[in-house]
Amino acid sequence: MIKIGKEYHWEMSHRLQFYNGLCKNIHGHSYKMILELEGEPDENGMLLDFYKIDEIVKPLLNEYDHAFVMNKNDREVLEFLKNNNFRYVELDFNTTCENIAQHFAQIFKEPFSKFVNLHSLSIRIYETADAYAETKIQLRLY
Repeated sequence: MIKIGKEYHWEMSHRLQFYNGLCKNIHGHSYKMILELEGEPDENGMLLDFYKIDEIVKPLLNEYDHAFVMNKNDREVLEFLKNNNFRYVELDFNTTCENIAQHFAQIFKEPFSKFVNLHSLSIRIYETADAYAETKIQLRLY
């Protein structure tokens, strides 16, 4: 069993509509994601080509980069974003770091499950330099 990982960075804004504090305001973060895959290397000693990981991950991050991510029920902000032709991504949940980590893991589960030698996927999302949320999902049983 071996683990490999890649680190990604992007800019994204949000607000926590439900929150009673500063994060209720529209604000942004310089996000960092560490994606880790665990499994059995192939006969050449490679778990998965890092370029293949980029082919799966980068299209999603390009969609989210410099976008406002929001709960689709935040109608007031959605109207503003649409009227001003801003980039946004509507989601079915509150845009906490925890929920974003789980959301990305679910999106990446299907494409990484196609590689039969991979057993698990971990996603760690840093919202700030010292605060993160992490989730791990099994791609298949050992």
